[in-house]
Amino acid sequence: MQSSRFASFMTRGLAAAALFTLLASSCALRAQEGAANQTSTGVQAAAPDAHLVSPSQLDRQVRQSTATRQKQIEGLTQFLSTPQAEKAMKDAKIDPVQVKTAIPTLSNAELADLSARADRAQHDFAAGGITTLALALIIIAIVLIILLAVYH
Repeated sequence: MQSSRFASFMTRGLAAAALFTLLASSCALRAQEGAANQTSTGVQAAAPDAHLVSPSQLDRQVRQSTATRQKQIEGLTQFLSTPQAEKAMKDAKIDPVQVKTAIPTLSNAELADLSARADRAQHDFAAGGITTLALALIIIAIVLIILLAVYH
């Protein structure tokens, strides 16, 4: 009985490894085909003085990224300023000022992720999809992620 479980476990493991290998090699072949197609179709490198992105496009992208980041910072700060968040942080003996001060130091990816989680939690709470306790747990999780990301 024990050996049949082991054999079943090994069979599943080997099958998973084989599928992973097949998938990885398939992706690698597609990447190589794409590179070969680009060189065979006569795609040439840009002239050294030619810009791939115009200065106005770059400026627009920077302004858009800055506006998005600022909106995420404000949204996360507002979320953590709600009475439920203030109470959850107080109950967990976490300094709200320290957390709010740490928000702007998050990376863009961390900020986007936490902002999306906070928005989802607020929406679910407003719609009655989660309880006050669940919201408090989500708030504490977000606060801990912020503190770990910044002070790690």
